[in-house]
Amino acid sequence: MASLHPSSKAVHEEEDLNHVPPQEKELDAGALFVLKSKGSWIHSGYHLTTSIVAPALLSLPYAFASLGWASGIMCLVVGAVVTFYSYNLISLVLEHHAELGHRHLRFRDMAHDILGPRWGRYYVGPVQFMAIYLLSNPGGSMKLYEFVIIFGSFMLILAQIPSFHSLRHINLVSLVLSLAYSACATAGSIYIGSSSKGPEKDYSLSANTETRVFGIFNAIAIIATTFGNGIIPEIQATLAPPVKGKMFKGLCVCYAVLIATFFCVAISGYWAFGNQSEGLILSNFLDQDGNALVPKGFILITNLFTILQLSAVSVVYLQPTNEVLERTFADPQSGEFSTRNVIPRLISRSLSVIIATTIAAMLPFFGDINAMIGAFGFLPLDFVLPVVFYNLTFKPSKRSPIFWLNVSIAAVFSAMGVIAAVAAVRQISLDAKTYRLFANV
Repeated sequence: MASLHPSSKAVHEEEDLNHVPPQEKELDAGALFVLKSKGSWIHSGYHLTTSIVAPALLSLPYAFASLGWASGIMCLVVGAVVTFYSYNLISLVLEHHAELGHRHLRFRDMAHDILGPRWGRYYVGPVQFMAIYLLSNPGGSMKLYEFVIIFGSFMLILAQIPSFHSLRHINLVSLVLSLAYSACATAGSIYIGSSSKGPEKDYSLSANTETRVFGIFNAIAIIATTFGNGIIPEIQATLAPPVKGKMFKGLCVCYAVLIATFFCVAISGYWAFGNQSEGLILSNFLDQDGNALVPKGFILITNLFTILQLSAVSVVYLQPTNEVLERTFADPQSGEFSTRNVIPRLISRSLSVIIATTIAAMLPFFGDINAMIGAFGFLPLDFVLPVVFYNLTFKPSKRSPIFWLNVSIAAVFSAMGVIAAVAAVRQISLDAKTYRLFANV
């Protein structure tokens, strides 16, 4: 009697299913729809640049006003070196776990496996969410009515883009826009600083010791926010496997743009306006009476470049929020664009943007909010946790230089984070006496 054999196609399909890693068989809707792993190294470069080279860099001259020339430039250099190092470490840790069959798609997943479930659920997850959600609400960057209409409209549209990977072309445009408004900010500062219209240059620091000390740590927190990312695992999750070496190339693209923009804006802005640098350097392009110190068309185009890139940055930082919303409301068994998933996506993401825009419009002190985000969010996420993850994962010898380098980074920036948090809250309480909620400033 002849026996029946399964077709070769069926056998191959069964073999393919058997070789799917367990974590990919059980992907939730958030990972399945938002964190698609299809990107190349250049795409990661676009995502990284958009998440780091953002309008927060326009606060750098304000940070310099509390640090002075030498300390300001030193903090910028240290920030660039430490974050490039830390981001590479966290990428190496992610690659290592992926090779072991445990690919982490989210920051909180890393913390869950490396530090323990409670660290992921009660510390890393909430801190990351707080930092990135506040950073997606960049209040104080323009007049209230302009902000609500222009920024809110862009965000409502862009927020509906389904996946992180789908943002790759938008983030390429964002990269170009960051270069454009940074060039405008630099050119405007040089123009005003070289003319008789600008303020008298004064680089002196506050004579009050308390104000000067708290100002230094507030400035460090602002710089930490400027270099902050907080979503390295989520960006690496968009890469098509194998991911080895791809993030390093992406980081090189990002830091080439970063060096060109951060240093030019910080140095030119502080040179032109000294200790009168505002929390957003574009505010210095108007005098105290509201008269433009550069052509009004120049200010308009600079603001346009800024708000367009701001929209892309905000959508990037909403991706972890979108992932949570998809995981909560979407059905992974239904199609990504099925009615069952599209309607909850449209409603939940729109509400998320409306809340974000409302919070942004409420808070008029841009530089102070950056300091608070840096102190509470990006100093632990981007300066401390990567080196801790590396030491716990690879367990370098206690006699090795890398072990003590990582311990030193963790200790120094943990202490800075605590002091900077106090300084940031103090500065916000002081400025809250000057501003009111929903101020049209």
